[in-house]
Amino acid sequence: MAKLTLKQAASFCGGQVAPEYEEITFDGACMDTRKIQNGQLFVAIRGESRDGHDYARSAMEAGACAVLAEKPLDADIPAIYAADSRKALGDIARGARKRLNCKVVGITGSVGKTTTKEMMAAVLGSTFATAKTEKNFNNDLGLPMSVLSVTPEKQMAVFEMGMNHFGEMRYLTSIACPDAAVIVNIGTAHIGQLGSREGILKAKLEILEGLQPDGFTVFNGDEPLLWNLKDQLQPKPVYFGINNPDCDLLAANIETTPDGMSFHVRGLSQEFQVFLPVEGLHHVYDALAVITAALKLGVAPTKIQEALGSFRNTGMRQRIYEKNGFTIIEDCYNAGPESMDAALSVLQSHEATGRKIAVLGDMLELGACSPAEHYRIGRLAAFRADRLFTYGKNSARMVLGAITGGMNEKQTSNYETHEALAEALAQTAKPGDVLLFKGSRGMKMECALELFLTKTEKY
Repeated sequence: MAKLTLKQAASFCGGQVAPEYEEITFDGACMDTRKIQNGQLFVAIRGESRDGHDYARSAMEAGACAVLAEKPLDADIPAIYAADSRKALGDIARGARKRLNCKVVGITGSVGKTTTKEMMAAVLGSTFATAKTEKNFNNDLGLPMSVLSVTPEKQMAVFEMGMNHFGEMRYLTSIACPDAAVIVNIGTAHIGQLGSREGILKAKLEILEGLQPDGFTVFNGDEPLLWNLKDQLQPKPVYFGINNPDCDLLAANIETTPDGMSFHVRGLSQEFQVFLPVEGLHHVYDALAVITAALKLGVAPTKIQEALGSFRNTGMRQRIYEKNGFTIIEDCYNAGPESMDAALSVLQSHEATGRKIAVLGDMLELGACSPAEHYRIGRLAAFRADRLFTYGKNSARMVLGAITGGMNEKQTSNYETHEALAEALAQTAKPGDVLLFKGSRGMKMECALELFLTKTEKY
């Protein structure tokens, strides 16, 4: 964004700033004193265990030029005072968004949002100067900070938008005001709060309320809940898919190769081949969402092919590598029923000289659906893995599902600690085995993986 003065920011959020500080300018915002950059606005948020106002002086010493606060600070600290720092941050970002000259792509979905965001940024970045949400800053704090980080020269901005209750997406889209709204899928993540898949659909569709008047939408046409909206919405969604032949953009001839996935794309007056250096049919859907939006925004097919062909995922999302004689599928960032299903399919299809071992943690935020969904994933594991190790009280239901699905009881086990899981796994796994590690973020399955690798280094 072009730099804002404290006076301008205060006018956006209804805040107050002392006259002597009105012309101070800031460039971006941050709420972590360890990550603050010179010239940024420090946002003081009151949390359950810490109060950001207590760190205002540290933030200034670390390079912040001013503080957004909701209670008095030292007199010599430049500050915008508002009734609610959290809401004020959103108001400031909303005002800043109106000053941006770039087009904004908003991405939501039950699973795959971050991967799709990374793919989208890579593809659009092949043609346009592109900004993106860092990490998974997709909530009422992360999205405003992402908006405020967009610099004036950017032509595109890709924002990930998440939610777990009604009204949250409505708030985010009022800030982002997307030119293109992408819904990758409708799954069961957060079904405990939203009640049903229909409730999840309703909450996701709130993204359309902030769509620019000349904007467009991109939907997964293989999802019946989204396809049934084809004649109900304006503008009419642009659909991508694999199985629904009436979609605007289709993938066909999908093949798994030693290095990833290959498929043919047809639609929107284009036809070309795509290679993705990641495994799993779910990634083909992510790529189709990106290709559809990119073609609508004017990216040439050759640029799309190049960008997707060199794509690399981020963080703990499906990294496949060799270590200590094992093939590791590290997919520890998060998990829900749909992403567990997809990850087990990757494990099943991955070539191995040894066994295929699923190491799975609890799936959280499933509410009343939790027992049934853990049981179902266990039954899937029985067909797609040779061994099942689970961690957490909910995942004990996976063990039951696997046994009733046909897996020998001796090939299943559940553990209450990462240490016990890693110890048992180290005694069982042998070089040549392929191991999938996956669970919800709160289960921290990467800790079990790290312990396992440490215990097997001697081998």
